[in-house]
Amino acid sequence: MAGHIQDRWYKTETATDGKTVRTKTDRHGTGMRYRARYIGPDGTEKSKSFHDGKKRLAEKWLTKTEADMDSGQYVDPRKAKTTFQQFAEKWVKDLTSDETSRTAVESRLRLHAYPYFGSRPLGSFQAEHIRDWTGELKQAIPNANYRRAIFENVSSVMNAAIDDGILRRNPCRASSVKAPQPVPTRVRPWTAEQTFAVRAGLPEHYRAMVDVGAGCGLRQGEIFGLPVEEVGFLTGWLHVGFQVKRVHGTLVFAPPKRGKVRDVPLPTEVGTALAEHMRLFPPAKVTLPWLTPDGDPLTKTLMFTSTRSNAVWRSAFNDQSWKPALAAAGVIPEPEKGERYASAREHGMHALRHFYASVLLDAGESVKALSTYLGHSDPGFTLKVYTHLMPSSEGRTRKAVDSVFRAAGKPDDGPQTAQAA
Repeated sequence: MAGHIQDRWYKTETATDGKTVRTKTDRHGTGMRYRARYIGPDGTEKSKSFHDGKKRLAEKWLTKTEADMDSGQYVDPRKAKTTFQQFAEKWVKDLTSDETSRTAVESRLRLHAYPYFGSRPLGSFQAEHIRDWTGELKQAIPNANYRRAIFENVSSVMNAAIDDGILRRNPCRASSVKAPQPVPTRVRPWTAEQTFAVRAGLPEHYRAMVDVGAGCGLRQGEIFGLPVEEVGFLTGWLHVGFQVKRVHGTLVFAPPKRGKVRDVPLPTEVGTALAEHMRLFPPAKVTLPWLTPDGDPLTKTLMFTSTRSNAVWRSAFNDQSWKPALAAAGVIPEPEKGERYASAREHGMHALRHFYASVLLDAGESVKALSTYLGHSDPGFTLKVYTHLMPSSEGRTRKAVDSVFRAAGKPDDGPQTAQAA
């Protein structure tokens, strides 16, 4: 045993005759009697105290601690006292993701994890604490997908604590813990009639946004941040390299989601709509910080701006322009007098991307190409979201055979003759 057990109630002294004797210390009879001491992997001394009569327990603990060090399962007791919130706040600060993602993670933890177990030391976590928390979370948050996101953020904090030697295992991954299961959703794209009805319901200086979203598959922030010079009227391509988004209450320029800069085909009809938009509403120069509120200023001549020639605020646009257009098109109901429009998450501007995807898939475009145009990181994700929109094999078979028969005419002894017989 590399460590040792110290008896703090007695000390060994050498008597005048040279013999060693045990004498009581000033601490005798008070406080913890035994202290198990050892040298940790970092070279510093560690210890834990035990009551009188618990020497065997102290020896057992010391033996286990040394075994854990030998097997790589050792956890520094001092680090284990770090609370979940203390560790999580530093973890969020050190995340390498973009500012918006960090803000979303911080918000989920602050609102839905810290109030429950933010003050609990990491070393004290058991599976039961996570089970209790997920039960409370289910009562507080009806949306299973949002609960799943919160759960995964907490689990990521626990994984980081394992990497840093503070936890042995992740309590979120215990067999008795059931992670919130996301509710599968099936995209139901708008019809062309709905899409163009919403376009007609928008203020005139925003209508061409629908053409860009439904005709090129851009996200809302990418539409708001579309510079005129990125629209290739002559080349037939549109470059997606910027978006406008809000970071800590400030609008900033940023790359597209996950940095997926891309080029998408610019259909002639969309190019014509944009040219007409520019004629009626000349583009304006807008200066915003790059990436963060304190980032370097960047100026772009934007295709779409507010009526005051500023960058478009998403919340104001959604409440004052988009939802009224949805109601005018019959997509959502008109609110009662004095009431606000109902939440319509599935009918946000993202619906234009779904329409775009449905049109391309129906026309036979490949999932790989669609994934590139949409700026997805993985074609597998595109397939997962839109697989139900792809023409079925039997549908393709009917179309293929019908096209051959139509091209060849209808001989007297063909399928119709056989059916009639």
